[in-house]
Amino acid sequence: MENTSGLPETLQQVILHFSNPDNVLAFAKRMRWPEGKPTCPRCQSQENSYLATRRVWECKGCRKQFSVKQGSIFEDSPISLDKWLIAMWMIADCKNGISSYEVSRDLAVSQKCAWFMLHRIRLAMQNGSIEKFSGPIEADETYVGGKAEFMHMDKRTRKLAEGKLGRGGFGKAIVFGLLDRNTKKARVKVVKTPRKGELRGEIRKHVEVGSPVYTDALKSYRGLTDDGFVHDFIDHAEAYARGAVHTNGMENFWSLFKRSLKGTYVSVEPYHLQAYADEQAFRFNNRKITSLDRFLAVASGVTGRRITFDELTGKGLDQVTS
Repeated sequence: MENTSGLPETLQQVILHFSNPDNVLAFAKRMRWPEGKPTCPRCQSQENSYLATRRVWECKGCRKQFSVKQGSIFEDSPISLDKWLIAMWMIADCKNGISSYEVSRDLAVSQKCAWFMLHRIRLAMQNGSIEKFSGPIEADETYVGGKAEFMHMDKRTRKLAEGKLGRGGFGKAIVFGLLDRNTKKARVKVVKTPRKGELRGEIRKHVEVGSPVYTDALKSYRGLTDDGFVHDFIDHAEAYARGAVHTNGMENFWSLFKRSLKGTYVSVEPYHLQAYADEQAFRFNNRKITSLDRFLAVASGVTGRRITFDELTGKGLDQVTS
């Protein structure tokens, strides 16, 4: 399909296009105010005057100045918008994600700043749809965490003392996922336990009653028929598929997700795991569209979302990882 928007289609074109401040401002205005009229984020007035020397607007209603950054993930950021837009393109277009160290090197910002930028962009990637899945659904869970044999001795000793180390999924984070076979889209959530109350609750929340639901043999899924679903399961100790009964779609998602965690991000705190899961779900759900459309999908979600560094780190995390 021919691109008639005049917007870039490759990373090289993104860098060249947004090196012009006028192009940056025009794009930011288009994303922030699709109707074309700048609106004051404080009083919602559209009566304003543009101050070209500072690239801001002065509201005639509340007499305050505002910019395209205000009321978005960019608010209070000293980083120029051209760098923000390049970072957005990179994280949306890289199949396995992109490390904050790479963003730091490519955009000439500190690693801590790049890490904060990427987390704010992940916030813009969150869908938040309340529409339920229908049709054939795959439900599956996975465990995320390092193997004890690869841990440093001090960390392994500490986890053993805390009772957080054991066989299988013991002491690991649990991520639950749903895949709609009709739309080929997934939803994922970090859960506290793999028990039936939580997993079946997530299925009831996100899946239309009466839909076929396919799972593995985990006992937590037993009883889904009592909840109004058409449930069938496959025991992976015997086979991975029996006709339409399989969870291979979710297994594919888990493979991509863990590849990004192990290969790109290396070390992810459980506190931030949901953000990385949302990032992978965004790329997975938009894998069939063009790089430009993925970029625009992220850009359309920057407004009305903001997170501070203290909120992001929980005010208690002293170490920032990639």
